[in-house]
Amino acid sequence: GLDAAGFLENSTNFNAIMNSKGLFAYNKGTNVSFSVTVRNKQGTGSGYVEQDFNDLAKMDTLALSKIAASKANGSAGAKAIEPGKYTVILEPLAASDMLGNMFRGFDARSADEGRSFMSKKGGGTRLGEQLFSENVNIYSDPMNPELPSATWRGDGLPVKRTQWVEKGVVKNLSYSRYWAAQKNVEPIPFSRSIVMEGGNQSLEDLIKSTEKGILVTRFWYIRSVDPQTLLLTGLTRDGTFYIENGEIKFPLKNFRFNESPVIMLNNVEALGKPVRTGTGMIPPMKIRDFTFTSLSDAI
Repeated sequence: GLDAAGFLENSTNFNAIMNSKGLFAYNKGTNVSFSVTVRNKQGTGSGYVEQDFNDLAKMDTLALSKIAASKANGSAGAKAIEPGKYTVILEPLAASDMLGNMFRGFDARSADEGRSFMSKKGGGTRLGEQLFSENVNIYSDPMNPELPSATWRGDGLPVKRTQWVEKGVVKNLSYSRYWAAQKNVEPIPFSRSIVMEGGNQSLEDLIKSTEKGILVTRFWYIRSVDPQTLLLTGLTRDGTFYIENGEIKFPLKNFRFNESPVIMLNNVEALGKPVRTGTGMIPPMKIRDFTFTSLSDAI
């Protein structure tokens, strides 16, 4: 038998802003989110799925629940292998867990003040530098039909399509009104509607292309180790599996990792088709030399 617990939230929203200087803006939208954790009765296997849409008709809770149940059954009897550097297939949720921490580093003020991985040694920022593999392209667009969002921020700044990374090169940083005034530049708000471009391969295609590797469902308990290099540490969770000759062979005990999304995005071997994860569109990723440092008994 299996135990399950989850959330289903369907919401509508309306926001408006106006001031005495003639500003008036409004936005209305909908969102539906579903997440479920499934565990076996023995507490030795766990699976998880999470999905967001703006259209309730797109949500298939039964299909998603079956995926979580399959992972719960499939992750029982996990084996331990030595930590180290492995090729990994990160499901979109796992990739999103890592990238969410990176996106916060695109703030221009923290970069100018030497507090982020976007800070240049000796002063200044790394704007215009190639920090990632050439196949890394990231932009935000509030008008993207798969993840529409407000076209203005709470302070009234308009939010437009913005290219953050193009062919691995940092193209823009986010400037608040205050910091833009300090630097005499136009303010650039950061949008929640982040899209990382990928290819046409499915998650299954990436698995089939892997001779030896590890499939990661998601990460949790992620903490910063070094903001300057964006080194993070955290744990795998809810389904970690060993891949051999293009097939999932057996479940693995969870790992602790020490890895930087910056290094990760320099070790990209393949990107799959982006899917909606929270407020972003993120592809599954095949990454080489991902660093696992120890084992965890948690499921």
